[in-house]
Amino acid sequence: MKFEAILFDCDGVLVDSEPITNGVLRDMLAERGWDLSPAECVRVFLGRSVRDLKDDIEAHTGQPLTEDWLAAFRARRDVRLAREVQAMPGAREAVEAARAGADGRIACASGADRAKVELMLARVGLAPLFKGQVFSGHEMPRSKPAPDVYLAAARALGVTPACCLVIEDTPVGVTAGVAAGATVWALCPPANERFGTASPQDLRAAGAARIFERMDDLPALLAPSLAPAGSA
Repeated sequence: MKFEAILFDCDGVLVDSEPITNGVLRDMLAERGWDLSPAECVRVFLGRSVRDLKDDIEAHTGQPLTEDWLAAFRARRDVRLAREVQAMPGAREAVEAARAGADGRIACASGADRAKVELMLARVGLAPLFKGQVFSGHEMPRSKPAPDVYLAAARALGVTPACCLVIEDTPVGVTAGVAAGATVWALCPPANERFGTASPQDLRAAGAARIFERMDDLPALLAPSLAPAGSA
């Protein structure tokens, strides 16, 4: 299979943001009476939008999930991300290789809100590589695990989803890419480096066609799999 476009998830693929975001979320939920261990918070929320878990949050806290609370969460989260977030090792080289090999047909398609995604990409110096091709699940009718954000990215690049390669790291994201009709490769670091619950087995069960351990590995994996537009 030759791919015409590469669509990257953001959190956990391009930036090492999950420990920061989940730490802020866990603190704020504890303030409302829902005490979660770090592992439990990851299990519940990894790869999902906080808004999409409104019913669970309200059931455990006994309080409504208001727009004011969501805004406060995003503000606290963004302060820490702006100060602390780093690119995943090898992410820049992987994006540069994908951009060169696909003649610029790359996109960042995240389930997160646009402000967060753009803040993180700017912070780690990756924003210029995407040339405005950033897509947020918050701006779609449905967020991941629905395919909407990946369908929108493929459409904007002028490539059919079947000719797209999606790079993901969670079962939720893999499900979204597969539902869009794309091929999905999943980043899954070695167990002793892994933040979260996704295992190779979980990712394959969701439909990942290939598992790789580090973003540094991606350029070599991509080289034989890219094709000029229209040639796949």
